[in-house]
Amino acid sequence: MKKSERLNQELIFLSDKYSFQLKDLQSEFGISKRTALRDVEELESMGLALYAENGRHGGYKLINQGSLVPVYFNSEEIQAIFFSLKALDVLSSTPFKKSYTQIRQKLFATLSDERKDMISRTLDVIHYYNVGPINDLKNLDQILEATLEDRVVRAHYRQFEHDIIEIQILELFYRNGIWFVSAFDRLNGKWGTFRCDCMEEVVILEATGEELDKTELKTIQNEYEEIYHDIRFRCRLTDSGKETFKKNNYPNMKLEMIENIPYIIGGYNKEELNYMINYLLSFGQNITIEYPDELKATYLEKLNEIISRY
Repeated sequence: MKKSERLNQELIFLSDKYSFQLKDLQSEFGISKRTALRDVEELESMGLALYAENGRHGGYKLINQGSLVPVYFNSEEIQAIFFSLKALDVLSSTPFKKSYTQIRQKLFATLSDERKDMISRTLDVIHYYNVGPINDLKNLDQILEATLEDRVVRAHYRQFEHDIIEIQILELFYRNGIWFVSAFDRLNGKWGTFRCDCMEEVVILEATGEELDKTELKTIQNEYEEIYHDIRFRCRLTDSGKETFKKNNYPNMKLEMIENIPYIIGGYNKEELNYMINYLLSFGQNITIEYPDELKATYLEKLNEIISRY
């Protein structure tokens, strides 16, 4: 590890500490006592406020822990940061008030002209093609807040009909242009996946002490998956089908290699049969349904329906 990288890592290592000894740095970074002493001197010169404590159990005390000096990034790390921000351009809707474009502009303003030129040339030759958010979202910040604080959200849900939902959210995720939440529906006592763009008039309810924590929510989700997705299925894939699966798959299924042949294995509920058929059709000739017979029969019916149009 280069010296500059080690000093940055030491700053991170000390960021949640109020005191430390030289042996802590020696053990964590595999350095000698002499090197650890030199590093402490350099960290202090960089602005890390500390003072030495003498005595048998002495060491160093950190001062004003809430405002440690900024971490410094080398050229490769700076490129990696902008590379990542470029990938997030597509997410014009985020749970945050500031867009990724604004963040990038602020970071860019802190760079030297040489580094600005390097970053500009890098971004000119990198392009990401993905699905941006299909609909505008107004409540994503509230949804994230409720998720982090283990609070219940009440909303009008309009995906199929206008229903009132009260949900406690385990996770927030983005797929193919849509933000979703996995959550426990308290009114129906069921686990579900909800589209954030279908949630209107979102309100975070006052805490009552009856809210579930993340461990409890995860347990409910696991129990739901075992009980609800009770129809087992298996589909054989070609190599192209394996690639298609990796680009688009769902929590109720997984990819498994059996004798060097890729398979989709999982479970679904009878209510999800049409969704399963539409999903499997996206594989074209790169999939073969092995079981159950109901899934094969419904798949063939759908294929014949499509053929009849021609």
